Amino acid sequence: MDESTASALPGSDGTRAITLRVPAKPEYVALCRLALTGLSQLRAMNDDTVADLKLALTEAVSNSVRHAYGPNGDGHVDVTYELMPDRLGIEVADDGHGFDPDETPSFDAEVSEGGLGIAIIRSIADEFEITSTPGERGSRLRFAKFL
Repeated sequence: MDESTASALPGSDGTRAITLRVPAKPEYVALCRLALTGLSQLRAMNDDTVADLKLALTEAVSNSVRHAYGPNGDGHVDVTYELMPDRLGIEVADDGHGFDPDETPSFDAEVSEGGLGIAIIRSIADEFEITSTPGERGSRLRFAKFL
């Protein structure tokens, strides 16, 4: 594949996992959503759950695209989907600029351009974890929804 790559791993417990590496460009968010749509066909999920997961995924990938590598977007975003018997886990990771996940976002100028992404993901997910440190490379956001 030219600019994006994917790899899949079958698990012995019925877990299916796939990792998609895409350039940190806004046009690749749709590809990440399509992969989620395909994976959601493998388990019984209601339409509202799939829509919620797509929203959370869009917010997570968009955050990496927008913030990790600066205006040029010279980097990649790795999205790992893990479909387990009881949940769907998604991890979004980048090698961009780290940030303080405990810092309260400034809503003065950002509300019109986002700024609520992490709060939206937290409200949708049953499990949520974020790993990032200011001044260090890379961020990892992981969330899961019970099925």
